[in-house]
Amino acid sequence: MNKVMLGVMAIGLGVPAAQAQPAPQSVPQIAFDSVPNPLKLPSDLYLGEVSGVAVNSKGHVFAFSRGSTSGPAYAAAAAQLLEFSADGQFLREIGHNLYAWSFAHAVKVDSEDNVWVTDKGSDQVVKFDPDGRVAMVFGRKQEASDESTEPLKHPKTPLPPVDGMFRQVTDIAWDSVGNGYISDGYINARVAKVSHDGEWLGSFGTPGDGPGQLNTPHSIAVDAQNQIYVADRGNRRIQVFDVDGKLLRQITIDVPYDSNAKPAIGPKPSLPMPAGQPQTMAPGSPWTVCITPGPNQVLYASDAYPGRIYKMTLDGKVLGVLGSSGKQLKQFGWIHEIACPSENVLYVGELLNWRVQKLILHP
Repeated sequence: MNKVMLGVMAIGLGVPAAQAQPAPQSVPQIAFDSVPNPLKLPSDLYLGEVSGVAVNSKGHVFAFSRGSTSGPAYAAAAAQLLEFSADGQFLREIGHNLYAWSFAHAVKVDSEDNVWVTDKGSDQVVKFDPDGRVAMVFGRKQEASDESTEPLKHPKTPLPPVDGMFRQVTDIAWDSVGNGYISDGYINARVAKVSHDGEWLGSFGTPGDGPGQLNTPHSIAVDAQNQIYVADRGNRRIQVFDVDGKLLRQITIDVPYDSNAKPAIGPKPSLPMPAGQPQTMAPGSPWTVCITPGPNQVLYASDAYPGRIYKMTLDGKVLGVLGSSGKQLKQFGWIHEIACPSENVLYVGELLNWRVQKLILHP
């Protein structure tokens, strides 16, 4: 494996997902309940946009919220990590006033109960040990003293990525030996690979819509066979790679939906979206991916419009759908991360509704 760049093999999987017109799958609706008030907050503590949610081996729930906002409305620091017990009681805030906090994106818990966060605003990934102390840091925040410090640009031909650095990083997942795969992100459009000890091992993926290319890799998960699932949101597909960055397959979510469905916010997307345009708001465009523990693993993903969760086999067959856009329980406002500690228990963090829902599925 090349430590500078891991190769991607384009394996002739056909046209990009954004241009394909596969026949929709007819799938059942999954019955489910939403547990009222699953997280009990102190009277003086509030969630903002919940961009991340995770569960550890004890059933503790971690909510990564764009709360505790400080600074001006533009370029405010908005990130706060909160831990709750398995029955939803507030336990603690982790990393209060942490230097990396800027704009929360995702939280994950590894097999050793370390808690990892990705902060899109500071371009950093931070590992906390189970006691809540910083154990490892990846990337570097822009210097506040530098006169050139400003929001990152999104040029159509991005600058080459730099080893060890990120540009609006989004998520992390691990293989069976503890190597981490970091989706990076809104600008670099690649997946970085780091060792259990923090060594930078390389990266794979480039901007684009061809096989193995990425457009906003927004979420990432790894199955028991060490296959890496990347929510290639801008291309409306999930791409699956091996640990060396070889493309194995693509998954698209093509399920019938109500054309009268209302979006959670803003205008209804004009469909079909033109090829070459980001497919972020298209039905089936994956904002999230989550894989349940074994032995019989299933894949969950969600979209922003029409605002549903999709249950799938690992090869992409849709087994059922649930939910819709809205503000009531069992409705969703832009699910940004899913935690799936078991096949029939899901936690979803929502941006627009500023909450975590605990879902109990009855398939």
